[in-house]
Amino acid sequence: MVQVALDRAKADQTCIVIAHRLSTIQNSNNIAAMSQRTVIEKGTHKELMAQRGAYCKLVP
Repeated sequence: MVQVALDRAKADQTCIVIAHRLSTIQNSNNIAAMSQRTVIEKGTHKELMAQRGAYCKLVP
């Protein structure tokens, strides 16, 4: 139910989502992985997975 609401909200506007579950942000146009208040990686889910960096390590 929450995911459907987020998908509807971000269809027409910019949304900033802080998520504990990666499935919540997986379909986002732009994902920023942060560490120590700094953006360390940025891209789509597919791009970040290909980089094999910090974001990729979070995916089970």
